Amino acid sequence: MSTSTLHFQNAQFVTSAPDIRHLPADEGLEVAFAGRSNAGKSSALNVLTRQRGLARISKTPGRTQQINVFSLDDNRRLIDLPGYGFAKVPLEMKMKWQEALSEYLEKRNCLRGLVVLMDIRHPMKDLDQELIHWAVESNLPVLVVLTKADKLKSGARKATLMQIQEAIPGFGGDVSIITFSSLNKSGLPELEKKLHEWYAMPLVTENDDTPAPNADEPES
Repeated sequence: MSTSTLHFQNAQFVTSAPDIRHLPADEGLEVAFAGRSNAGKSSALNVLTRQRGLARISKTPGRTQQINVFSLDDNRRLIDLPGYGFAKVPLEMKMKWQEALSEYLEKRNCLRGLVVLMDIRHPMKDLDQELIHWAVESNLPVLVVLTKADKLKSGARKATLMQIQEAIPGFGGDVSIITFSSLNKSGLPELEKKLHEWYAMPLVTENDDTPAPNADEPES
């Protein structure tokens, strides 16, 4: 599949779904964005798509309660998964979000890659690491995006990046990492490059013998 026709600015909101049963048909190619409730996920999606209000940015971390679907073209979609972590909401609601998140990751066949966003000042929390381990075990490639990179001085930013780079091999599989800032757009070219690679992956169906990819805020 050619990537020359993929323009992220063409992203359009499709639907918000409480679970996978309310999502569009499980076909085509999807890349999912996941992160803690204050990781800057919505801001990153808005920068990627050049649309200030595509993904809603809430002053209350954890407000994103559903799976949000954005189409790039007839075959490719961006998925904004519910934020996880410390959101100050009732436990029952938090469990419901967690169930929707895990169900999507485990059962959505058209998922081609997972972007895990983390605040560079608070990276690699337990839930972040669990998510990466799950993806690796499922032969999914992962891009760790350290957001809010502008919040740290150059030396501290490089030190954090190096520390996590040293930890990445411990996950096994296809895991890469970049720093990113929604404010100055640093890291945007690297994010776009990775997404182009994933969207160019061949689609594996139940009747296809092609092997799956090998695994060698206040912002919401």
